[in-house]
Amino acid sequence: MNIVIRNLMGALLLVCAVCNVVAQNPKREFRGAWLHVIGQTQWQGKSTEQAKRYIEDQFQKLQDAGCNAVIFQVRPTADAVYRSEIEPWSAWLTGKRGKAPVPEWDPMEFAIEEAHKRGMEFHAWLNPYRVTSNAKEVLPANHLSKKEPYRFVKFNGQTFFDPAYKENRDHICKIVDDIVSRYDIDGIHIDDYFYPYPANGKKFQGDDASYSKFGNGMNRNDWRRHNVDLLIEELHSTIKSRKPWVRFGVSPFGIWRNKTSDSRGSSTSGLQNYDDLYADVLLWAKNGWIDYLAPQLYWTLDMKAAPSRHLAQWWNDNANGVDVYIGQDVQRTMNTPDPGNKDKNELDTKVRLSRTLPNVGGNVWWHGYWVTDNYKGVADSLALKYQSTIALPPVYGEARVKPASVKGLRLEQDDRKTYLVWDKANTGKMEKETDVVRYVVYQFFPVEKIDLDDSQTIISVTPENGVAVADAGDKIGGCTFVVTALDRMNRESDPVSIKVK
Repeated sequence: MNIVIRNLMGALLLVCAVCNVVAQNPKREFRGAWLHVIGQTQWQGKSTEQAKRYIEDQFQKLQDAGCNAVIFQVRPTADAVYRSEIEPWSAWLTGKRGKAPVPEWDPMEFAIEEAHKRGMEFHAWLNPYRVTSNAKEVLPANHLSKKEPYRFVKFNGQTFFDPAYKENRDHICKIVDDIVSRYDIDGIHIDDYFYPYPANGKKFQGDDASYSKFGNGMNRNDWRRHNVDLLIEELHSTIKSRKPWVRFGVSPFGIWRNKTSDSRGSSTSGLQNYDDLYADVLLWAKNGWIDYLAPQLYWTLDMKAAPSRHLAQWWNDNANGVDVYIGQDVQRTMNTPDPGNKDKNELDTKVRLSRTLPNVGGNVWWHGYWVTDNYKGVADSLALKYQSTIALPPVYGEARVKPASVKGLRLEQDDRKTYLVWDKANTGKMEKETDVVRYVVYQFFPVEKIDLDDSQTIISVTPENGVAVADAGDKIGGCTFVVTALDRMNRESDPVSIKVK
């Protein structure tokens, strides 16, 4: 929360109660946004400096709207929006596959720094199997699909890695291991593309050769699901063996199965993860292979074939012990009136619903550009109401473990500002999950009770060891400031406080 706004709220506390809606905003909530590169031609027309400024602008606007996590696409089509010795530079970044930006820079490295300096998480988003996005795309002669074509399948004019081949699973895991080992990311995120989506009324049927080679008489649909299961399990092992604190999340299509196909399914009548994409996401959660699910509930609340109101409840009830964050379509949400709530859009009902479901820990906005463009005022609504207070991301790992508390908390002043300062936490040469990576700063006015569960009192989440708490002339006498530390699992240390005389 902005310091000026916080001080204004302090004055209002003397004469009135804080708005009830603000008070209901939770202290812990995942507030993510997807920023895709594929199909976004604005990246190709920017110089290195322009692209950097663009990332800064997008991330700042997301933070201003109350988001605390960016899910940034770094591998759209077996390519790289980062420096890689394994796969070529992305054409979506430079206009041509394999062409490096000039002057060369590392967009993912820069984006991680920009997210972390704002106290936001960075989740690296990869598409595992897609190689081309359309039939017009021409791959270079030295591309792996040209040298070893048996490892690839084609469908609807696109090229994909064949999930049946261990070489392909190992290749995808090699990509992920490279990213996890070299970059200070908070999560690895994969989307909903497993086996290709049906197209033109036909399901994928391009794997006769690999089924003949590896099927061993197994039902073909079960065999396909098993192939995807093997990748998910291997990805989990790859991530956790390298950095156990890096979360592994999946954003599946919003329907697992329809009730007409399975009594455990949802009351829907749409495409199914299990039957059409061969993705048994509930199994992955049950087996502990993933840390969170972000199902894409891009439909309206009461759409007949796939009501997101019902599906949110269904995913909550079938979470199998992992966090669920609802993928919300910004445009459809803001375009659709909600007669039940007498609102001109569905935003209020969808956010409130997500907060009433015990296994749902937040929302992810699709896409982030609609938020940063303030489509139909969505950023204003988030900033002023639904995400007006700062939220900490959910806790992972053993909750009883805590990072070390801050030391040396003190106030320092110059002619212009008053600063709250503390000693920077020491970290060893080897990274570990209890390393302190961010600090949480709370401010309590003289009339306020010290309550660290009150999200309104958080004024900053920062990786730095100090924040400005007042401009010259501001009256903060009698205020109490509390600082805690967050580790890589978002666990919070015991508090340390100081009172201004």
